[in-house]
Amino acid sequence: MSQEPGTLHLGVALDASTRKPTEKWLRIPSHQLTTHGVIVGMTGSGKTGLGIVLLEEVLRSGVPALILDPKGDMGNLVLTFPDLAPSDFEPWVDPSQAAREGLSTGQLAERTAESWSKGLAAAGITGEDARSFRSGVDVRIVTPGSTTGVPLNVLGDLSAPEGSWEEQGEVLREEIEGLVSGLLVLAGMEADPLTSREHILLANLVEHAWRDGRGLDLATLLAQIQEPPMRRLGVFELDAFFPAKDRMALAMRLNGLLASPSFAEWLQGDPADVDALLRAPDGRPRATIVYLAHLSDTERQFVVTLLLSKVVTWMRRQAGTSDLRALVYVDELFGFAPPTADPPSKKPLLTLFKQARAHGVGLVVATQNPVDMDYKLMANAGTWMVGRLQTERDKARIVEALRSATGEVDVAAWDARLGELGKRQFLLKSAAAAEPRLFTSRWAMSYLRGPLTRPEIVRLRAPEATPAPARPATDGQAPASGPTPAGDGSPVAPRVATSVPVRWLDQAAPWARSLVAGTAGPLQPGVAMRVRLLFDDSRAGLRHEEEWESVLYPLGAHPQPEDAVSVDYDDRDFRDAAPAGAVYAMPDAPLARAELFRTLRKEMEDHLFRSRTLTLWRNDALKLFSRVGESEEDFRKRCLEAAEDAADGEAAKLRDRYERRLQTARERKAQAERRVRELQTDVGTRRQQEVVAGAGEILSLFLGGRRRMRSLSGAASRRSQTVRTQERLQSASEKMEDHEEAIRALEDELAAELQSGWGKWEKAAGSVTAVEIPLEKTDVRVEEMLLFWG
Repeated sequence: MSQEPGTLHLGVALDASTRKPTEKWLRIPSHQLTTHGVIVGMTGSGKTGLGIVLLEEVLRSGVPALILDPKGDMGNLVLTFPDLAPSDFEPWVDPSQAAREGLSTGQLAERTAESWSKGLAAAGITGEDARSFRSGVDVRIVTPGSTTGVPLNVLGDLSAPEGSWEEQGEVLREEIEGLVSGLLVLAGMEADPLTSREHILLANLVEHAWRDGRGLDLATLLAQIQEPPMRRLGVFELDAFFPAKDRMALAMRLNGLLASPSFAEWLQGDPADVDALLRAPDGRPRATIVYLAHLSDTERQFVVTLLLSKVVTWMRRQAGTSDLRALVYVDELFGFAPPTADPPSKKPLLTLFKQARAHGVGLVVATQNPVDMDYKLMANAGTWMVGRLQTERDKARIVEALRSATGEVDVAAWDARLGELGKRQFLLKSAAAAEPRLFTSRWAMSYLRGPLTRPEIVRLRAPEATPAPARPATDGQAPASGPTPAGDGSPVAPRVATSVPVRWLDQAAPWARSLVAGTAGPLQPGVAMRVRLLFDDSRAGLRHEEEWESVLYPLGAHPQPEDAVSVDYDDRDFRDAAPAGAVYAMPDAPLARAELFRTLRKEMEDHLFRSRTLTLWRNDALKLFSRVGESEEDFRKRCLEAAEDAADGEAAKLRDRYERRLQTARERKAQAERRVRELQTDVGTRRQQEVVAGAGEILSLFLGGRRRMRSLSGAASRRSQTVRTQERLQSASEKMEDHEEAIRALEDELAAELQSGWGKWEKAAGSVTAVEIPLEKTDVRVEEMLLFWG
């Protein structure tokens, strides 16, 4: 039966009432698994068979799978026999079963082949389908910690991941956390990533190397535990946070793990690279079955944690997609993500359940008991395939999980459904469908032989999967064990002129990482120099001394001062004794001749005299120089403040002059205001009298003929005085306005002078130029020179 694109053929739908097979296949879209799945069922429910079928369908669709196999059942994926010949089955049938039934193994193989032929035909699968599956998918069994199957080197090569640390730092730290947690578990130590000194130190050592793009091996890691390439952890000095004695105890404990004869097998094979685990070299999808049945619980924790952490890192480098890109299958979840404990494997599992969907990575877990699962995993699972359960408690747990994952659930109906399930019958509930579906799993193409033993895995191993030797170290790493071979070097340090102190570089020196990163092999010589410089300039009022420290590394036959690298070193950066197992390069420079160092000293002094200057900033208008170390921006701010002070001084003189003129103008305006008020009062009184007398008083008196000329003249005079008073009031008001205008003109004049004055000082503040202060020949002196090995 050809597979429909994007669908997974899991079996046959059953009638909900009669539980008999219908004519409808049970198919689900492959992208549904990006919401992750859970297969639950007791022993004998057909859970393992359904898992095999699910994996066959995923792999047939071209999607690779990483399969964690704690019990050994999933190796049955290798047992695919397209010809369905009894001779193919005979090596794998159970001889004890044949004996119990009174059959030979050949007869049992014939019966088994017949059953498989009928079962596959009922499922619509032909021998050609099985042959296409076998040729189109690379199925292999890897055995970490053993050479039984394809060995997997999970420890010997801690290669730095690809990509930028700045872009992926958070992801890589999660991988480091999983790696270190697993390693400590393997050593029998439970360590919290936030509080354990051991975990914090190891994580920092791995991060230190990976940030530089360098890989590690265990031998190098153990050496760095004793002599870490950093001085601080957090805000504390390293020796205060984790004393040397305690670090040695940790190194000894891990060394005991490495020294175990059985541990050598952990260093066999290729590294645990996710791309290689998911794709064969020819591009075919790969089913990598990680066989864990031979490992102890702590070893399983280590392997699962490390692999899942690497999957998380790999996943986050992938572009987003809604299609299924890869499947991670855990055949038995027990112990890896319990609800009441936090083993190291739990964090990457939760991360995958919560975040893998966006990257097209699906995770399917199988378990006999739902109580083995953390509730957060249950809440993030979108597809449930539930078979027969053992206890009422298990059923209740499943119903509660479905309620959490998919919404409201009819408890009574689900209880009834789960209680009536037979062998190989499952209820499928997904977030994509409102109602559950009942189905029976299809016949598997793979022969369900049961758990494979280690001798059987040896029989299945492909010729090309022979154990690979431990890979040689690269990227400046030491071999997995033993001292570094001398090669072109010597364990005896070359002789150095007696007048020159000799030291050994401490890899914890802050500048050591950038100087010697990526170097490998024997120790190379270098020279460190401390030079005293005096900058003296009377114009700037300057007499400034400073130290200039530099190193020349590695030291060639003809060292040039201009090749020196400026570093800030101190005595703590060098050690008085050589590290254990030190091997020295044979230098080209004549280290035994004092003349080499005298010449280098003189050339360094001459080089600095010619090339070294001190840059200051100068403002001629303000007669200011910058201070040593003062930036141009800060100097300009200081110039602006000085200009403001000078402008304020000029403003004080203007204040005295304008204050007198303003006082005079205000006094004149006040006199005018008083005169206006007086005249206003007089005019008001006269107008009031005229109102009382009434309009036309003079006309009435004159025409009435009852008054004399003298009386009429007095009334006319009063009227005339009122008019003249009004005229004087008008004149006084105009004078008052003239005084106000004079004050405004005075203000305008002052504003113009202030603006002009500040413009002059603002321009002065901006007149900044650079000036180079040179050295005199006698102002350069090499005070310290030492040779170091690093």
